[in-house]
Amino acid sequence: MNLPNKLTIMRVILVPVFIAVVLAEPFGANSKWVALAIFIIASLTDLLDGKIARKYNLVTNFGKFMDPLADKMLVCSALICLSSLGKLEAWITILIVVRDFIISGFRLVASDNGVVIAASYWGKFKTTFQMIMICLIIADIPYAPIQVLTIVIKYIAVALTVYSLIDYIVKNKDVLKETK
Repeated sequence: MNLPNKLTIMRVILVPVFIAVVLAEPFGANSKWVALAIFIIASLTDLLDGKIARKYNLVTNFGKFMDPLADKMLVCSALICLSSLGKLEAWITILIVVRDFIISGFRLVASDNGVVIAASYWGKFKTTFQMIMICLIIADIPYAPIQVLTIVIKYIAVALTVYSLIDYIVKNKDVLKETK
């Protein structure tokens, strides 16, 4: 197994650890910082695995399948935890999760028709803003400028979520046409 795939597996393994730290708070007041560190490390593996795979031609079918799945597991788990704790509006979590289901459905239909739908620039941009938003919400720094920044980043992430969904649908609408 190559390094990018190991990093992807590490991200998957970190998801339940992250959830446990966020929800059970085993480190008391320091739990949010431990959770933040876990989330950042997991997010960085997302950045690294793709760069390494492309640079050293280590792209595999396992990586193509598991990397986006690991990303969705990490982000969606964090959003659900934060909503359950009252730190993020549920509608934002629902919007992001539903968008991911729709895109996954598009990719599944496309795959069935022999078409590969690559991640778009807007999708990657959206993921970056979602991860920054999650980090800011976890950190929950009680300093007015940071709280304003968190709100701004949150709504940018929401806007990018909607825009990237529309972009995927418009660019890939032919995928839904019957070809068989």
